[in-house]
Amino acid sequence: MSKWTDTRDVVITTRQSVYLSWATDVLIYTIVLNLFVEYVDAVVIDSFTISILTAVLLKILLDIVLGFEHRVHGYFASKEGTVFKVLGTVSLFAILFIGKLFILEVVNFVFGDHVELGHLIEVIALVLALMITREFFHRFYLWLGDPDTDADSSLLTDD
Repeated sequence: MSKWTDTRDVVITTRQSVYLSWATDVLIYTIVLNLFVEYVDAVVIDSFTISILTAVLLKILLDIVLGFEHRVHGYFASKEGTVFKVLGTVSLFAILFIGKLFILEVVNFVFGDHVELGHLIEVIALVLALMITREFFHRFYLWLGDPDTDADSSLLTDD
């Protein structure tokens, strides 16, 4: 048995889970934002502190837009018929498109000239990068907790 092995069961409360989600998302968003600032000329953020505040605002806004998108999807998914499937698909694309414009306007209102997320294409790329990176980290986190992957933990042993 390794010094890294711990046989205790870990119980995570809902508050801890929400905190962990917010903390990791804000850190991920801060990293992705700053990579965009470094490599995309149209994305400009005046300081690291403002990039953290922008990441928090983006977390709030993306949760609002995605929450609304999930509610609309749930509504149309509960209906039967081709018309509802088409309306559901059109609604989702409209929400995602308008959501990006909404995010641009709120960030512009809150930070003014201190943050420029670029034009629509850069914002779409940024939001997609945020969501994909977040999903990657989430899946990796779940993979780490999968009991079937414990056999792969031989990297942590003292052998």
